[in-house]
Formats: sequence, structure tokens, C-alpha cells
Amino acid sequence: MRRQGCSRKGQDCPCGLTQPPWVSGFIALYPREQPIFTTRAHVFQIDPSTKKNWVPASKQAVTVSYFYDVTRNSYRIISVDGAKVIINSTITPNMTFTKTSQKFGQWADSRANTVFGLGFSSEQQLTKFAEKFQEVKEAAKLARDKSQEKIETSSNHSQASSVNGTDDEKASHAGPADTHLKSENDKLKIALTQSAANVKKWEVELQTLRESNARLTTALQESAASVEQWKRQFSICRDENDRLRNKIDALEEQCSEISREKEKNSQLKRRIEELEAELREKETELKDLRKQSEIIPQLMSECEYVSEKLEAAERDNQNLEDKVRSLKTDIEESKYRQRHLKVELKSFLEVLDGKIDDLHDFRRGLSKLGADN
Repeated sequence: MRRQGCSRKGQDCPCGLTQPPWVSGFIALYPREQPIFTTRAHVFQIDPSTKKNWVPASKQAVTVSYFYDVTRNSYRIISVDGAKVIINSTITPNMTFTKTSQKFGQWADSRANTVFGLGFSSEQQLTKFAEKFQEVKEAAKLARDKSQEKIETSSNHSQASSVNGTDDEKASHAGPADTHLKSENDKLKIALTQSAANVKKWEVELQTLRESNARLTTALQESAASVEQWKRQFSICRDENDRLRNKIDALEEQCSEISREKEKNSQLKRRIEELEAELREKETELKDLRKQSEIIPQLMSECEYVSEKLEAAERDNQNLEDKVRSLKTDIEESKYRQRHLKVELKSFLEVLDGKIDDLHDFRRGLSKLGADN
């Protein structure tokens, strides 16, 4: 919770805080009253029906200020929520500010017939407010004592005048009873005169208070009207800001579209250059094809000659293939005869080996016979 304060016009405020708007209007209407301390708190009042429950007097934290009346030498606590005065409590020596928790305090105002409660955002703020309450209470007590001394002094002077008057009458008149009656009559006259003077004084003060309350109400209404005007101006500025922001967004979108179009144009330009290069290549190829088309008749004649040679080669190839097939048949037959000859040769060799063995046996027999002979 952020705390605001006050500042005296042309002076430094003792609390050293920023002055709320309604305090400026109040000072302008009542130059004899000056703020001496300002803080912010949630304001509560005791429920008049139950005298137990607290009823919120403000929806949020509001400014609560001590004011000092130089002319009357009096102090009071004032708080305003919008155009509504929620605290207007004159501090008397009989009042007591009580801390009921770390951040809450209260005091009773018999004139307003209610109990005010304040909820602070921190214990430090509560302590400062309580210390200022005690200080103001002591100052109010001193002011009351001085006022009573002045009244007693004035009363003593009046009694002395009355006594002197009765002494002169005693000197001029003879009867003591008459003198006593006159003295009592003079006292009653003086008391009546003082009472009438006090009534007139209180009537003047009441009228002054009414006029002060009327001026305060007017100032609060003007302050509320100023606040409404500021709200309207703020709303207009906010709408204008939103409109300009939307316009900037639209311009940024247009710039983005332009950038995209430029990118597309550059891509198209590159594509056109590529297509032109391909077109030049195709034209070159076309020229080559035209040059080649001039030798097509010669190529066709050569192609016919080659075709004839190819047909002749194919016929020769066919003949060769026939010969190859014939040779393959002959080779197969030759292989078959060769295998048959190999078989016959093998059998012949076997028979020959048998005959050779027989010859060897016969030779050994002849040798043996020759040796025996």
C-alpha cells in the first residue's frame, strides 16, 4: 500500500509527504487550518446497532490528516473518500487512541457518537499515527487549560467590579437587605450577560462551522468534478493512444506487406533472369539444330547405305550362325566319337597290358627252361 501525505502551501509539511488534491482545496477554503500530519489507512466505524462489529467507511485506503486551527487553537482529524467526508473528529483531552493489533487502532468520539477505526499497512505507520495522536491530545489539553485560566481571570475581574459596585451602593444606601438584593441582582445580570454572550459566541461558531462545512462540501464537489474531468481526459487520451497504436500497427503491417512485395519482386526478377538465360541457351540449341538439319539429307543417305550394309551383315551373320550351329553339331558328334574311341582305346590297352603280362610270363618261362638245360 503506497502512502500519500500533505504539504503546506508555501511551507514544508512536517510529515514530508505529497499533498492530496482535496487537502489543497481544504486549505484554500480554510487558510486558518493547516495539515500537520498525513497518512493513508482503511477507515472503519463501529456498527451503531450492535456497537461491536466494524463497518468499512471506505472501499480502499484513503488519506487521513491532522489539521490545526490557528484561530481556535484546536485540532481535528479529517478524511475524505471521493466527495464524502468520512472522518471529521475534533480531538479533546479526554480522547484516547488504542492499539488493538499490530496494524489497527481506534478512538471514540462522543460528539460524533461513534468509534473510528483505522487499519494501516504496517506497524510503523500505526505507531507514528498513535504518537501524533498523543502529541495533539497533549496540545489540546494545554489549550484547554489556558482557556480556563482566561475564563477564571475574566470572572474574577467581573466579581471584583461587582463587589466594588455594591460597596458604593452600601455607602449611598442605608439598608443592608437592599444592598444584598441589588448585589444578587447585579450578579444575575452579569451571569445573564455572560450567558447571552456565550450563546451568541456559540451561535457565531455554529454558523461559522456551517459555512465551513458548506465551503468544504463545495470544495469536495469541485474536486470530484475535477477528478471526473481528469478521468474523461484520461479516457480520451487512452482512446487516442489506442487509435494511434492501431494506426502504427496498420502501418507496420503495410510496411511488412511492402517488404514482402519487394522480396517477391526480387524473386520474380531473379526468375526472369534465369528464364532469359534458359531462353538464350534454347536459342543456341535451336541454331545448332538448324545447322544439323542442313546435313540431314546426307545423313539419311548415309543411313540408308549403312542400313543396306547392316542388312547384308545380318544376312552374313545369319549364315554364320547356321554354320556355327552346323559346326556345333559336328563338334558334338566328334566329341561323341572321341569318347567312344577313348573307351575302345582303354579296353584295348587293358587287353594289351594283359598280353604284355602274358609275354613277360612266357619270357620268364623260356628263361627258366634255358637255365635248366
